[in-house]
Amino acid sequence: MSQVVKISALLISSALLMFAGGMHGLILPVRGAEEGFSLLALGLIGTGWSIGFMAGSISVPMLVKRVGHIRAYAVMAAVASMTILVNLLVIDDWAWIFMRIFSGFCFAGAAMVVESWLNEVSDNESRGTTFSIYVSITLFASTAGQMAISVTGVAGYIPFVLAALAYTCAVLPTAVTRTPQPAPLQSASLDIGLLFKTSPIAVVAAFSVGMANGAFGTLAPVYGIERGFSTATVAYLMSLAIVAGALSQIPLGRLSDKIDRRKVLVGVALIGATAGLLTIIINPGETVLLYALFGMYGLAAYSLYAIAVAHANDFAKEGDFSKIASGMLLVLGAGQMMGPIAASIIMGFMGPVAIFVVPVIFHGALAAAAFIRMQIRDAAPVDDRAPFQPLPTERAVTAETVSLDPRSEPDEFTLPDEDQPAPEGQQ
Repeated sequence: MSQVVKISALLISSALLMFAGGMHGLILPVRGAEEGFSLLALGLIGTGWSIGFMAGSISVPMLVKRVGHIRAYAVMAAVASMTILVNLLVIDDWAWIFMRIFSGFCFAGAAMVVESWLNEVSDNESRGTTFSIYVSITLFASTAGQMAISVTGVAGYIPFVLAALAYTCAVLPTAVTRTPQPAPLQSASLDIGLLFKTSPIAVVAAFSVGMANGAFGTLAPVYGIERGFSTATVAYLMSLAIVAGALSQIPLGRLSDKIDRRKVLVGVALIGATAGLLTIIINPGETVLLYALFGMYGLAAYSLYAIAVAHANDFAKEGDFSKIASGMLLVLGAGQMMGPIAASIIMGFMGPVAIFVVPVIFHGALAAAAFIRMQIRDAAPVDDRAPFQPLPTERAVTAETVSLDPRSEPDEFTLPDEDQPAPEGQQ
């Protein structure tokens, strides 16, 4: 409890940021579909977010180094607030795509700043507790943001203004915090050779999850609107998927601590593929079955990435966890950029329910790849595995999330000074 009080301002700031992000992420596809935007344009809105998020994960540490954490965070939150207000003022598909790049960039930057603060105030004994609290709050706040849409709807100005207010209010707790300025932020980097050498299936999993969840997170709301579901129903369905994934992470993760994690990956990926396939075949209306299928899909889809990260960590050499997890983030982001485009094209040919074609294909491919790897490489001994650690949803994981993760070595990987050469392996 004392640790919670110590970081309460940072947690409140993070909760407001995630609440705004949850609202913003659901407003755009639903309102865009109601405004008659093309499926390709709606898919590109999701792609724009991923482009901005990846760019922020790479470049925001440089900005923070120049102006400091508080100023950088204020800029990120202010620009994010501006983007959603521009979305309200300019109802145009290409304007929304362009502004979504900025909102993804700012969201990544703001999240990284808060996470770096949390990492600064956490010692080795409290990092696990801090990380667990942070993951819980981000999941709760993001879901609350989506659920708020069930009350406000997406018509008119109220949902846009409410999300903008949440972005703006997120600045206040950090502006008055007495917590010392953290160390320089960690920048995401990709060492594809190290990734494949450590765990080829982790690379396949990161890309597959990015493709599947990038398509689902962006265009599943459009599927609901095209089917004639109410905005409230769409919000309930999307929130159910996230909550199911959050609740399933710990039991599935603990199971993967005891058996070959690839067996868990195969089983969970097949559950996700089955849920998507059943939705395509049955295409249910607004019934209990529809909610069950969305919950079943979320249970699988939003737990796969955390298991894949744990599997990669089992084979990582000491001190390599941050590099591997950071690289997986960029592979994940590449999938999240392409998934919405692929799904929008398929939906144009096959109809709204074809949103699930991409998840079915890539979850099936992940299950097949994991099964093949089981025939090639033995599982890591149980005694050598680090305990599973839940993660936030993929859209909220940054390089600083990796640094805060208790499996990461403190000060393992930081941004070098401009006047000093980078340490070996970080150049």
